[in-house]
Amino acid sequence: MQGTIVTTENTETEQILTIQPPKSGLSLQGRIRIPGDKSISHRALMLGALAKGVTTIEGLLLGADPRSTAQCFTCLGAEISELNSERVEVKGIGLGNLQEPTEVLDAGNSGTTLRLMLGILASHPGKFFTVTGDSSLVRRPMSRVTKPLQQMGANIWGRQGGSYAPLAVQGQALRPIHYFSPIASAQVKSCILLAALMTEGETIVTEPALSRDHSERMLRAFGANLTVEPDTFSVIVNGPAELHGQHVVVPGDISSAAFWLVAAAIVPGSELVVENVGVNPTRTGILEALEKMGANLELENQRVVAGEPVADIRVKYSTLKACEIGGDIIPRLIDEIPILAVAAAFAEGKTIIKDAEELRVKESDRITVMATQMSQLGAKITERSDGLEITGGFPLTGTEVDSDTDHRIAMSLAIAGLTAQGKTTIHRAEAAGISYPNFVATLSQICTV
Repeated sequence: MQGTIVTTENTETEQILTIQPPKSGLSLQGRIRIPGDKSISHRALMLGALAKGVTTIEGLLLGADPRSTAQCFTCLGAEISELNSERVEVKGIGLGNLQEPTEVLDAGNSGTTLRLMLGILASHPGKFFTVTGDSSLVRRPMSRVTKPLQQMGANIWGRQGGSYAPLAVQGQALRPIHYFSPIASAQVKSCILLAALMTEGETIVTEPALSRDHSERMLRAFGANLTVEPDTFSVIVNGPAELHGQHVVVPGDISSAAFWLVAAAIVPGSELVVENVGVNPTRTGILEALEKMGANLELENQRVVAGEPVADIRVKYSTLKACEIGGDIIPRLIDEIPILAVAAAFAEGKTIIKDAEELRVKESDRITVMATQMSQLGAKITERSDGLEITGGFPLTGTEVDSDTDHRIAMSLAIAGLTAQGKTTIHRAEAAGISYPNFVATLSQICTV
């Protein structure tokens, strides 16, 4: 390891991450174990809190977002042991037994925490809750979940007609609906499914395409009466439900693995093995996109752990080619598009990423931010209303860039910096800790001359 390749500086207001590859070049080598899957970590904490009995969780992600979920559900009455990646114990309170907190529930930067929790809160009759988030989260739209909940009879108030936090929720006995979601969104689907747990009758959610199915898998494991109709992209919950504590093993997060997959694919001479990656078919769009671009990927040691498919992924440097990414694959790689844009900057030809308007309402407007910051590094990248166009092959030159407090932007720019000539300085790099607290340490570990 060359300590001068990756350095950090902490000021009073931010962390500055500097990437300065040696003029002789570098390669990335080694085996990496990534943090636990963020989506599964959230759901394990939530369902454990709502279940009767004790839930144990192995491999929990220790990022800021799951900590927000744990804090909220502790305020609602669950007993959650100190968070660690070895074993977390959740003593649930049972559906219907949420406590009214005396303080405002704070979801921090976590859209998953806020959106999924709204379905739970809205379905608890006679209970009153207020919820908010940080300066980024209060700018993100909540109407995509509050509107279907209001169709079910929920009482939710907030800014702009309940579209933005802070939000106030008066729990009600909800009615079942058949909701046809205009977008394929696991957060929207999961919010409604969680509300259906306390709702008498059959609640159905139908999507235009398949979104990640971690909620369905885990709800069934905890005892919910849930069926899936894959031909129509529909999920049905018959309520009310009774959940029972389970043992949950959280696999590694493929969204975190994506940074290393792209890094090894674009840095000459590299070979990495990323261990224990969740390869749920609703999340493997990143693998399909990279293979379409010609990346040298191989799945090893494939297995099933606690109902989720898992594998080790070996990736080697290869010459990439441009492709078009859009349509039904987008919901299965929406979080990986920033790092895919980095890969596209090294692919021969013009890559088009489309049908990804959802990127504009993430932790940042990821379309604008990636186009702006990668352009600063010298990439030929332009915005589309629904995505990006990237013409590969233009050399990158180190400069000062900014994460816009978005964890996936921060990490994507760091990977881009590995291939830039000179020094790349990333401001507000502390954002990476939202989903990957050890990102900088792992990056340093694998950089070898």
